[in-house]
Amino acid sequence: MTFHKEGYTSMALCILFIFVLNALVHFFYPDAVVLKWIVYILSFLLFVIILQFFRSPKFAITTHNQHVICPADGKVVVIEEVEETEYLKDKRIQISVFMSPVNVHVNRNPIAGVVKYFKYHPGKYLVAWHPKSSTENERTTIAIENPEGVTVLFRQIAGALARRIVWYVKEGQQVEQGQQFGFIKFGSRVDIFLPIGTQVNVNLGDKVKGGRTILAELTA
Repeated sequence: MTFHKEGYTSMALCILFIFVLNALVHFFYPDAVVLKWIVYILSFLLFVIILQFFRSPKFAITTHNQHVICPADGKVVVIEEVEETEYLKDKRIQISVFMSPVNVHVNRNPIAGVVKYFKYHPGKYLVAWHPKSSTENERTTIAIENPEGVTVLFRQIAGALARRIVWYVKEGQQVEQGQQFGFIKFGSRVDIFLPIGTQVNVNLGDKVKGGRTILAELTA
């Protein structure tokens, strides 16, 4: 288990806050033993929360041209046929994965190929399970075309707590399946749009793992 680079600033601020808070308590309330222990415990809990949120587990990724691997840890909250209107402009199977604050928030490429489309959209911060969060929240849209010419589109969507989406890809870039493409801070959602006819391997409510769970199998 490693600590993700996106957490360096947050961890530094956390440590500074803990140091200042404890120093103030010791200075103004030197004899308040109970208060000191309460602050110690709260400081430890805050440190652990930041540490676990930005954890970045290492594991072997099994790649396969026909497989669509899950881009994020979380829970499957949507499986439905929709019209994708931003880039593909056709009907797709949408699978949405909700990431709670306790999940690993590393985002990984579901397939290998070339990034054909990328766009960042500033927006609102509706709760991640809100039906309009996919089109109104802060988000990115990424489309990758695999060597067989099949395109999979996916979105990072900020939630009510998330205020920053980070991405590491750009149009024209060749990417590998399972490679990190981004990170979302403090709870969010990822939508994946698959071709009609794709074999979906998950069900609503399933707990899934980024880079490990096979969401679907492409038919072309």
